[in-house]
Amino acid sequence: MGNVENTIIYIKQLVRVSLLKILGGWVMGLNRFMSRKEILIDDAGWGDLLLGVVIGALKPPDRRYMERRIPVSSFQLPNFENKKYLDDAVKITDEIIEVMRPDMETKFKVCSGYVLSSVRKRLRDRGFKVEKVEITGELQEMVERSYARWCIEVGVPAERLEDKRRFWALLEWVEERPGLRERLIKTGWKSWKRKWREKAFEKSKKEERSVT
Repeated sequence: MGNVENTIIYIKQLVRVSLLKILGGWVMGLNRFMSRKEILIDDAGWGDLLLGVVIGALKPPDRRYMERRIPVSSFQLPNFENKKYLDDAVKITDEIIEVMRPDMETKFKVCSGYVLSSVRKRLRDRGFKVEKVEITGELQEMVERSYARWCIEVGVPAERLEDKRRFWALLEWVEERPGLRERLIKTGWKSWKRKWREKAFEKSKKEERSVT
């Protein structure tokens, strides 16, 4: 009987240890899941002369994605001087919260770009945890593709956007018909007014004279 009792006690201990391991693993897994409640936010187009800016948000692990555009008019005078693009970004932030429905345990990881500075502030003002990060990978690729689609919508050939020197490729496209395409430009930029505009129109005139 003594051996039987010892065997039963031993089996009970094994079962107990196994249950503790299972429960412990489940709790750790749950904690990892809870700690990964996050929403990533990135932008594209800020450093490009053409059009406005795309802001995209991605909510892993279900990969829910949404995007909104800040129009180019917000980067033209007088809106650019008044930094209207930052106000637009705040409105987009509120839309992201409404669509993504984060709880207060959700951490927002927001790209460090200046156009998203008002996004980070808005999120903090609404009580959310915010981390300024460098966004890479899937979300970055998504917003870049969205900006490229926007360019194609206004007439930029897709092959131009494959050029690694995208800024110059888009500037060359504008130079082909600057009088018509200037309305698509971030004309509030000092570099456009002081440098690129004059060069674009002068190049266009030279090409017209060479044709005639």
